[in-house]
Amino acid sequence: MLDWTAIAAGAGVGTIVGLTGVGGGSLMTPLLISVFHLDKAVAIGTDLWFAGLTKVSGSVAHHREDHVDYHIVKKLLYGSIPASILTMVFMHMEGLKKSGESTLAFALGIALLLTAVTVAFRPVWHKVGIWLETWITRERRPALTVLCGAILGVLVSLSSIGAGALGATMILLLYPRLDMKRLVGSDIAHAVPLTIVAGIGHASLGNVEWLLLIELLLGSIPGIWVGAKLTKHLPETITRFALCVCLVLAAKKVLMTA
Repeated sequence: MLDWTAIAAGAGVGTIVGLTGVGGGSLMTPLLISVFHLDKAVAIGTDLWFAGLTKVSGSVAHHREDHVDYHIVKKLLYGSIPASILTMVFMHMEGLKKSGESTLAFALGIALLLTAVTVAFRPVWHKVGIWLETWITRERRPALTVLCGAILGVLVSLSSIGAGALGATMILLLYPRLDMKRLVGSDIAHAVPLTIVAGIGHASLGNVEWLLLIELLLGSIPGIWVGAKLTKHLPETITRFALCVCLVLAAKKVLMTA
């Protein structure tokens, strides 16, 4: 018997993703915790698979349109995949199991706040990136890209959040003259392997609710399509403001339980 609440939740988050381009992981994990009453670790693991699988089709589409800069993607993965694996190894250790819930809650809350700031000031980041070009030289970019990948690897593995909005902002700051389509395509192409690697790690810990994941995906696929259509009719400022409010409220609730 299908859980129509889960399908509706997937459709709602999918619509927001279609409207704003972000918000999947940022909203799904708090939703899984507050509405479906999953443990934080299970909510994070389930959302990692949700995010990874929903972005596969987008990654393929951007690849076909030649919107992926694989030099940037490879450098990000050089940092994010090892960092994700090391984070999952750390989570397997007995020391984290005793305080794991509070650690994950804190990481989730911080990631939500960072995403809210990222979304709120999206128009500003390009100007900041141009200004930083005097310091971020061509010689420094590769190492800094790997470092940003490592930061994303840890954050995504601990909270399931960061591969979308935060990843895109980091790329924008490092490569401010990159075409926007290639920026988005590169961000999505990097997010897929990262979220799946982290998802495999959480699955090995038993942190994935598979049936619920399928039901969420059934709702999200048409939801993303609807959101993309609504984008033409709703001002970006309104959708961005609404998303920021949701993120801040979710962060407050999660941090209060940390």
